[in-house]
Amino acid sequence: MQVTIDPHSGFCFGVVYAIGVAERELHKNPLLYCLGDLVHNNMEVERLKKAGLVIISREDLYELYDCKVLIRAHGEPPETYKIALQNRIELIDASCLIVLNLQNAIRRAYLEMLQRDGQVVIYGKEGHAEVKALIGQTQETAVVIGNEDDLVKIDFSRPVRFYSQTTKSVDGFHKMVKMIGDRMEAVSMGKPVDFEWNDTVCRQVSNRSAKIREFAAEYDVVVFVSDQKSSNGMVLFQECKNINPLTKLVSGFSEVERAWFDNARTVGICGATSTPFWLMEEIANGIRKIND
Repeated sequence: MQVTIDPHSGFCFGVVYAIGVAERELHKNPLLYCLGDLVHNNMEVERLKKAGLVIISREDLYELYDCKVLIRAHGEPPETYKIALQNRIELIDASCLIVLNLQNAIRRAYLEMLQRDGQVVIYGKEGHAEVKALIGQTQETAVVIGNEDDLVKIDFSRPVRFYSQTTKSVDGFHKMVKMIGDRMEAVSMGKPVDFEWNDTVCRQVSNRSAKIREFAAEYDVVVFVSDQKSSNGMVLFQECKNINPLTKLVSGFSEVERAWFDNARTVGICGATSTPFWLMEEIANGIRKIND
């Protein structure tokens, strides 16, 4: 049985950068606080915890003083920076540059919409760390939509500036663009519609969809490695599943079942932008031993 790892899977550059920053800081000092999981992968988080990384919540931040706290790739709302100043906390900012650019764009749109009685709308996952940071740029006033049912949150008679969480589906975003535009046209009574949208999906993430579909089609069985709390991971897993129904989701080798490979000649291993390559290699080697 041939077992192959997808060369296009694994960390995106934003996650690589954040982990690199964490490792450099831990090399200098074996204690570093991090606001939330550095990456949506429990195995990688555990590896970093052993090196001295301490995961904290935003509530914990209020109780910390005179220490270093890492901001992960997802970014943080302005309130986090205010607390850090008050508590003499040194922030080690590892926010993804694409996320930071999006935050700045949403902040400008918010100020514009204040003047025009408009709304900032974000296509994203409610409660996701990146989305929380984006909402923070609008004084918590942005409208978050994840599907067609959420469109009821929007007032289609008012101006709209529409953005996307960086890890969402491009197709899903453009579907929402059309729906919002159509509904604004329907209530405009022939007047010009004030609707501007910005496709802010990260192309390093979105381009993986096409590559992972091609990869999934080449193998009898596909093992997709991801933590279920990874938004990007669940999108890519579904892309694989749509192409190859014999796609299995695991977070570690302990979840792999021997029976999956009874009639398989080829097995593909792939993962999310939050899946470490070492974990995919570990699972690939375990499957090879099953075969032996």
